[in-house]
Amino acid sequence: MRTEHIQGIIPPIVTPFRADGSIDEELHRREVRYMVETAGVHGLAVGGSTGEGHTLSTEECRDLVAWTMEEVDGRIPVIAGVIADSTREAVERGNALKDLRPAALQVTPVHYLFRPDDESMLRFFGEIAGRVGLPLIVYNVVPWAYLSVPLLVRLFREVDGAIGVKQSASDVKALADLLHYAGDAGIGDRVRIITAVDALLYPSFQLGAHAAIAAILSAIPEACVALWEAVQAGDDDTARKLHDQLLEVWNALEGPNLPANVRTAMRILGREGGYPRAPMPTSSPEQAERIRLAIEAMKTATRAVLAD
Repeated sequence: MRTEHIQGIIPPIVTPFRADGSIDEELHRREVRYMVETAGVHGLAVGGSTGEGHTLSTEECRDLVAWTMEEVDGRIPVIAGVIADSTREAVERGNALKDLRPAALQVTPVHYLFRPDDESMLRFFGEIAGRVGLPLIVYNVVPWAYLSVPLLVRLFREVDGAIGVKQSASDVKALADLLHYAGDAGIGDRVRIITAVDALLYPSFQLGAHAAIAAILSAIPEACVALWEAVQAGDDDTARKLHDQLLEVWNALEGPNLPANVRTAMRILGREGGYPRAPMPTSSPEQAERIRLAIEAMKTATRAVLAD
């Protein structure tokens, strides 16, 4: 199964809700065009955590993926988020998206309160892959429903269609172990190991992560693309300087209302991302000011870095 097209900077874009909770199609399409035509990203993810996929109905998720696919028009891969708490619901969501042909489904483990044991977790992902028939990326993010590195390696060996993992929860050690043990297991050439550690994109790329799907990419995509390109070119001086600036922005963005803070960053940079879906709040004035200051500092420093 071909996976090499899933690489680089893949922003998990926000879902542009209106104040009444409905989705603004035109704002969504505008952001997709911006990401592809201006920011130059390498892929897009829809309906993940930053996109508040846990709040979306199956119909809404299908609409978002369909609009994205239309605007992208085959230029970059589109990954569709599936956040569900039963095998039945996850299969239903995946089958509702199947005819749209996203590059992969990004599937969050079952996570409401209780964690399935390892065998049940393998059956969960195996049944989705088997009954939907789309490539599957595990979104390893929920602390109490975490898949260990050995379990992930086993999943890649045993589940036909499991092509990657989005490694989150600020766990760079797990990312390094995944890259190492996937190589040892002889599956490193077909498995995409994707970083979602926003603060540490630079070391993630240096370790060999194939891609990033992380909230900061949706806030300031151009700087993240520049970081990826610098690492790929072996320009460590530029990459380190970009990392320092991105870290300052991430420290301002990070918070329990992260999707709202990403929207605040977008607005500061002249893009509109709508509102978070109730009951999540918008950024506080204090948060917004911290984000503004970090972005202004980043813009000045990045221009200097890229001009060198």
